[in-house]
Amino acid sequence: MTENPVLQTLDKSGSTCVAALYHFASFPRFAEFREPLQALCEANGVKGTLLLAHEGINGTIAGPDAGIAAVLAHLRAQPEFAALEHKASRASKMPFLRMKVRLKKEIVTMGVEAIDPNKIVGTYVDPKDWNALISDPETIVIDTRNDYETAIGIFKGAVDPKTKTFREFPDWVKNNTGLHNKPKIAMYCTGGIRCEKATAFMKEQGFDEVYHLKGGILKYLEEVPAEESLWEGACFVFDERVSVEHGLKEGSHRLCHACRNPITAEEVTSPYYEEGVSCSHCYETRTEADRQRYRQRQQQIALAKKRGQKHIGS
Repeated sequence: MTENPVLQTLDKSGSTCVAALYHFASFPRFAEFREPLQALCEANGVKGTLLLAHEGINGTIAGPDAGIAAVLAHLRAQPEFAALEHKASRASKMPFLRMKVRLKKEIVTMGVEAIDPNKIVGTYVDPKDWNALISDPETIVIDTRNDYETAIGIFKGAVDPKTKTFREFPDWVKNNTGLHNKPKIAMYCTGGIRCEKATAFMKEQGFDEVYHLKGGILKYLEEVPAEESLWEGACFVFDERVSVEHGLKEGSHRLCHACRNPITAEEVTSPYYEEGVSCSHCYETRTEADRQRYRQRQQQIALAKKRGQKHIGS
């Protein structure tokens, strides 16, 4: 029997299959698709978040191998998502608390009207060809992720816009006229969706040679050997694993549940760190009243854990 393609190339050491996916497509029936998709995921033991909008689907889900395969098969059975691709990895435990299928205005929020990757988009670059492109002195490499993500990992030589949200990216581009100084623009993000939409915006702004990493950092870390890699650090992921490294192995970062910033083992030793309450990133920006609220929440989480339950805010 041929192995299910969902499982191919995966490190089998993790017990839970994780699938990151997105697909831009004209999808006017997205609202009516929500409830059946929610029910299917729940019936197959799948948790995570999927966003639906008129422009397509985006999200990350996790669950048993057969459950993930069933959900992906259902999505690809829809004419709009027949060409949907995903990035698969493993987690040592279920990285989500529940399943959420949400309706949105955009599947990745840029806030710029009429940007449509289905009509105009940059050129995909496979992970095996990415090193050559970003090593070219005629290329400007841009990380389209947010500052808390770039803080723990970035491609060698990449420009970090230090944006708080993806909505800030268009203004950052408009305010950086030096981006026109080289003929090639290469962009990347976690799984490919932000940089794909960003290339559509860049093309609309008059940039000609615009490229983006196919499958994002996750695909690069899966396919490119560590000894050949130009990636430095870990890749932030939006689930309880917090970060992944080469081979998509779980990283060592933890998450500060007060500010949602990833923190290193060294930062855990900081006098500003208190689990669920504060860290060196947020201590100065929170009041003692804030920290007291966080302590109460952390006590509730600890109590729920002692009872063998999952607390909704953990």
